[in-house]
Amino acid sequence: MSTKQVQLQVIELPEGVTASLAGRTLSVKGKLGEAKKHFDKVNINLSVEGNKVSISPFSLKKKDNVIVNTVMSLVNNMIAGVSKGYTYRLKVVYAHFPISVKTKGDEIHVENFVGERSPRVAKIVGACKVAIEGDDIIVKGVSVEDVGQTAANVELATKIKRKDQRIFLDGVYIYQKGEGF
Repeated sequence: MSTKQVQLQVIELPEGVTASLAGRTLSVKGKLGEAKKHFDKVNINLSVEGNKVSISPFSLKKKDNVIVNTVMSLVNNMIAGVSKGYTYRLKVVYAHFPISVKTKGDEIHVENFVGERSPRVAKIVGACKVAIEGDDIIVKGVSVEDVGQTAANVELATKIKRKDQRIFLDGVYIYQKGEGF
């Protein structure tokens, strides 16, 4: 017979990083900013004591016990985001029609894509900062989910449909992901 145990995980916060819990929302603050995550629909108990975040499941069910590692990864990503930040780099690729990229408010406009008259629009998610340097688009932020989704939005906005993708290689593609600004 196997004995079931409650899996308690404790994450120690590094220097300069603080965490606070308001209801089921965890806020992590660091030198680069603040990251918030809602854990309303996750069956875990969160608690913050000093510079430690404790995560434990509600019950002894396998499903509840397994989710602890997922939440631990999310909290570690938040800590890395507020201390180092996340950066995604995208490359603008074109063969014949020169593509121009501009930011307008919380949108990225890709103009003259394959000679189209109307721009293709991608949404900037969260508090990401987008910089355009020549043929590179640099997306930076403290939340890995927001940075990744913004980069994916740009990549999907320039996807070519109903043509052979081996021949028509125009688009904006992610070529580097990493931590640090």
